Amino acid sequence: MPFPDQVDVAIAGGGLSGALIAWRLRQRRPGLRVVVIEKDLVLGGNHTWSFHGTDVTPQTYEWLSEFVTYRWPRQRVIFPTHRRSLETPYCSVTSSRLHELIAPVLGDDMLLNLSVAEVAPNGIALGDGAFIAAKAVIDARGERRSGKMALGFQKFVGQELEFVKPHGLDGPVIMDASVAQQGGYRFLYVLPFTENTALVEDTRYSVGAALDREELRAGVAAYCNSRGWIIAETLREEEGVLPIALAGDIDAYLAEAPDGVALAGMRAALFHPLTGYSLPDAAALADLIARQDDFSGPALAQLTRDHAASVWRRRSFYRLLSRMLFDAAAPDQRYKVLQRFYTMSQPLIERFYAGVSPVRDQARILMGKPPVPVGRAMGCVSEQQYLKRTMMAKV
Repeated sequence: MPFPDQVDVAIAGGGLSGALIAWRLRQRRPGLRVVVIEKDLVLGGNHTWSFHGTDVTPQTYEWLSEFVTYRWPRQRVIFPTHRRSLETPYCSVTSSRLHELIAPVLGDDMLLNLSVAEVAPNGIALGDGAFIAAKAVIDARGERRSGKMALGFQKFVGQELEFVKPHGLDGPVIMDASVAQQGGYRFLYVLPFTENTALVEDTRYSVGAALDREELRAGVAAYCNSRGWIIAETLREEEGVLPIALAGDIDAYLAEAPDGVALAGMRAALFHPLTGYSLPDAAALADLIARQDDFSGPALAQLTRDHAASVWRRRSFYRLLSRMLFDAAAPDQRYKVLQRFYTMSQPLIERFYAGVSPVRDQARILMGKPPVPVGRAMGCVSEQQYLKRTMMAKV
């Protein structure tokens, strides 16, 4: 399909990050022509993204709140020997809400059901042979696997369920690790949408990316049965394999992308290294881009790459914790790392999820008797050595 004009900004990928960038540009820079190309029939796919209320600034939440489909005043965690309720707000954004708000705003500049063959500084080549000329291009097509990154994976299957009777939850259970530990660190994640409906996810922190859907579905069913929740209907199902960052060479990773193309979202390695949460980063980048005055291709490319590199370097502590979780702890003992973490103060936990742990927090998390063998933990300290060792093992 020919596209007649050169647009100001072309965004490859209409997932969370690409869609939020388009939204903020339409709000703050209405004179720009912004086009989004998405391979699916809707923006955002079939996902639920969540974040803690303290993960974003008040200024960001002011506009992001339009997308918040559910908000709870508290959250709960459950471990074999520790249970706790935290008075930290928890919010969820659904892909259906994302599409509902952004699609009418983009109108004809939302191009759906189109595959992207190649991104370049001057435009985007489509799978059907068409070319969309653009002054600036942003690649927001999701995670890109690279030999410059060592990753673990957070894998899940979630089902939105309707129960015969009320489930009795007054807020989300963001981790129930009291379940049998299988396939690495395992927990159930429950978001109560109404008194009779909830999204229930069986989640595994594993070394491999393979997703055993039937096993995870069975885990959801068994968990509901253990809670006495009788399922009346399965309303929807979603799944995911999220990267958990163990180590990486961010400069080499970013250099693998085409010169002059801006990067966003998972494509820019913008996600919390240990939790996999990506919404706070997506919102922050959307704000950063929308505040700019120079929307030329080279300027946006430099801006997003500098931002991605800076965020990556600031989060080295979280990658250390990821390495300790995956490599220093036996798979069936990994829950002890998180169980110990959740005995700490609520402000510390909030700063951790927001990715802004000061040195005093880092010391508090690491001090005392570690829940993993000291010798194995010491082998995880150097990120460069860990990455080199990981890459050599793959040769």
